[in-house]
Amino acid sequence: MANDYLKQKRLLLVDDEEELLHMVEMILRRDGYTELRTAGSAGEAFRIFREWKPELAVLDVMLPDGDGFSLFSRMRRESDLPVLFLTARGEDEDRFKGWDMGADDYMVKPFLPRELTSRILAILRRSYKNENPVVRLAGSSIDFERAEVQKGEERLSLTAKEYELLTALYRNAGRIVTIDQLCEAAWGDNPYGYENSLMAHIRRIREKIEENPSKPVSLLTVKGLGYKLITEETP
Repeated sequence: MANDYLKQKRLLLVDDEEELLHMVEMILRRDGYTELRTAGSAGEAFRIFREWKPELAVLDVMLPDGDGFSLFSRMRRESDLPVLFLTARGEDEDRFKGWDMGADDYMVKPFLPRELTSRILAILRRSYKNENPVVRLAGSSIDFERAEVQKGEERLSLTAKEYELLTALYRNAGRIVTIDQLCEAAWGDNPYGYENSLMAHIRRIREKIEENPSKPVSLLTVKGLGYKLITEETP
């Protein structure tokens, strides 16, 4: 389940080859990654970086409005996010330059899908090994690594949908997550028509995390908008 938690990280994919970008995105989605954004230029990538705050970036070296090294430098001035260079340029000098700048890995096209997913997961493990995905609530705690809720002496397993919904809520702890956003998190790119299913899942989650599910204090309904998760760390 630790891998499942890491695969909820936000990944930014940057390449000017649209077909390759789509292929990389599909490879990662099939491997279980859910939070993916793509960009075809350095300018677009930096805008997404500023607004979305990715937790790992896969960068091409050759871009239409610059190069991946310059983009990496701009990003690193504001964040220490891990970076994997994925490029057709395999010269040793480029590899050394990427590593000297602090890149976490460097892959040359063409590549095997399994190698790409393995290297990305290895980077995430190294970069976020000290994270503690145990979230404390008023009457329970959520262990994202084990996909379990601890309530008193009782350990309750989370289903896949419950895990996805709680992950989306935890990412925005203390803030409203809309019904559409939650449906998309659990049911993908075509989330319409799942509102009743969402309500049923929210009810079952409350039964697991709340001391009194009929009077929730951790998973709150914001009428007409969505839901909000309140953790012990929520300001």
